[in-house]
Amino acid sequence: MILTVTLNPSVDMQYQLSALQVNDVNRAAHVSKTAGGKGLNVTRVIDQLQEQVTATGFLGGRLGEFIVDELSQQQIAHDFVSIQGETRNCIAVLHNGKQTEILENGPIITKGESEQFLQKLQNLLGKVTRLTISGSLPKGLTVSFYQQIISLANQQKVPVFLDTKASLLMEIVKGDAKPYLIKPNQQEFAEAMEMTSNSVEAIVDILSHRTHLSDIPWVVVTLGKDGAVIKHEAVIYRASIPNIHAKNPVGSGDSVLAGFAVGHQRQLSAVELIQFGLTMGVLNALQAQTGQIDPEAIPDYLSQIHVRKLLK
Repeated sequence: MILTVTLNPSVDMQYQLSALQVNDVNRAAHVSKTAGGKGLNVTRVIDQLQEQVTATGFLGGRLGEFIVDELSQQQIAHDFVSIQGETRNCIAVLHNGKQTEILENGPIITKGESEQFLQKLQNLLGKVTRLTISGSLPKGLTVSFYQQIISLANQQKVPVFLDTKASLLMEIVKGDAKPYLIKPNQQEFAEAMEMTSNSVEAIVDILSHRTHLSDIPWVVVTLGKDGAVIKHEAVIYRASIPNIHAKNPVGSGDSVLAGFAVGHQRQLSAVELIQFGLTMGVLNALQAQTGQIDPEAIPDYLSQIHVRKLLK
């Protein structure tokens, strides 16, 4: 079973407008509300790939109840810590081919709630084979909390697949507790590595020479429509993806992380794992709803992910 951690989940609200009128009334042609947060996008994709998955993290208030209800309706297992604070809303306004986001900070996690989560995690780690961690930290927690989670998983020999923002990633890769895989996008990687350029050539150079990345078996740097640069152990790969007409690319990075966790669970070879992981990102972009894929389309797109070695 795969365990997904979402410490700062949200109810994702999406408004579709033909155009955004500033300082005026806007009427949405379409509105959707879903259980959100990067880790819950990961959860849904893993579930659609028919792998056992359980979601955990912090939930509170009416919005927390909404998320529990939606996951239950989708028959997705969940085991969250209930908190005093209110789970947040995240609003995305789609307009003129663009996306404007309004993100709430979310609740403040108390010391007691954080300790309760770590105890729950210790119990869950004895039942799972892979762990994904996605997204930002809620207020009240510091980067050391992610490091504690990774350390607990490492003690149980559960590989950790991590996707978080640049500032947190920078501290984690320099720490003693190393994840098994990190999946920053191009800009996040450049910020975390304090690079002056985020070009593919600069990324390859960093992957080749940064010693604190050598203890992380997989580093997957996604490049949007340009595919990805990947380091596995001492080998660096360049992967390309097919040109598609994307309906909604939001959540594609989360889908890639889900694909890598599932592919690793299925013991795919390095190249097969890269192809499988990136295919999930492509399939998500083809769907209107975030964190959704069409499993029947996997064979068609899997064959269009081209992977070559750049460096040994």
